[in-house]
Amino acid sequence: MQSEPTEDLGAPSGRLAHAGSFAVWPGWQVLMQDAGVDGASALRRAQLPGDMLARQNARLDSATYFRLWEAIEAEAGTAHGPAPLRFAQKMSADWFDPELFSALCSADMNGALSRLAKYKRLSGPMALKVEHTDARTTATLEFLDRALTPPPVLVAFKLVFFVQLVRLATRSPVYPLQVGWPSPAMSAPDARAYADYFGVSVDSTPMPTVVFRADDTRRPFLTANHGMWSFFEPALRQRLADLDRHASTVERVRSALLEALPAGELSMLAVCRKLGVSTRTLQRKLKEEGSSFQQTLDALRNSLAHHYLHNSAMSGAEISFLLGFEDPNSFFRAFQAWTGTTPQAVRSASTKAAH
Repeated sequence: MQSEPTEDLGAPSGRLAHAGSFAVWPGWQVLMQDAGVDGASALRRAQLPGDMLARQNARLDSATYFRLWEAIEAEAGTAHGPAPLRFAQKMSADWFDPELFSALCSADMNGALSRLAKYKRLSGPMALKVEHTDARTTATLEFLDRALTPPPVLVAFKLVFFVQLVRLATRSPVYPLQVGWPSPAMSAPDARAYADYFGVSVDSTPMPTVVFRADDTRRPFLTANHGMWSFFEPALRQRLADLDRHASTVERVRSALLEALPAGELSMLAVCRKLGVSTRTLQRKLKEEGSSFQQTLDALRNSLAHHYLHNSAMSGAEISFLLGFEDPNSFFRAFQAWTGTTPQAVRSASTKAAH
């Protein structure tokens, strides 16, 4: 089963470039170093370029992606416990990665899982399925290439990631109801380490799965206003709480949207709740200032799109995700409508100017 295509920024509107490749973010180098894993040795073991983790646009196909994780596990060794748990201990909101960034900007774990389900195929050769009942939320991973067996270290890391995410964002000792993956053969010390971390023993399940209590997935995330916003230009990260009481309605809406965009909360109703006004009042005030909700949203997305294109190597699909678009083509069409040009043209001009 092939992964969904990601957008080629240079492609005409409506045309996509196949992406059986997945991003390797420079932040991985920091995470490995913090966890005591020699990134250079892992790359050599995986037969990859020595500068790959320093590149801004490194992408790997599924087989190479798995090989890198196997190399990371080999370099991590077993003396200090399972590598996924060591990574979890070092994971923080300051480690910029679009997957973690968008999740931490969500209102709660349910919102985070919803965003991650959309993003998963950009960040790795896998899909995420989320199911809710009154009592529990179940997150299940499906690896997209049935011909390849994912490394156990990657499977474990992804489930550990979900648990560490909800703990990090809620600052609460959340323990899942169940954790499992296919044939979780491991040493007795590793089995105890995972049981201590998860609060339950790892089961053998058909698919990698973690089950949370519904109450835990509704705990408010405390990270939406975190210092992660240092990624943005100062002019783009002014927060609602810092706005003067005389700020215009457009400024207040822009600030609310800025913090809501990565979590995909783009509706006028969501912004009205954040600002404590009715939709009718908001529409009236914006009209008095010569604007509208859609115009304010478009202007913010346009500013952020230019910032990403000038200051990062993120693909069009990744930018469209962080701007809250449903798909890359929607972002491509909107960008052309705003600017009369393409994202690739803007990025190319920026690159030439830098040289």
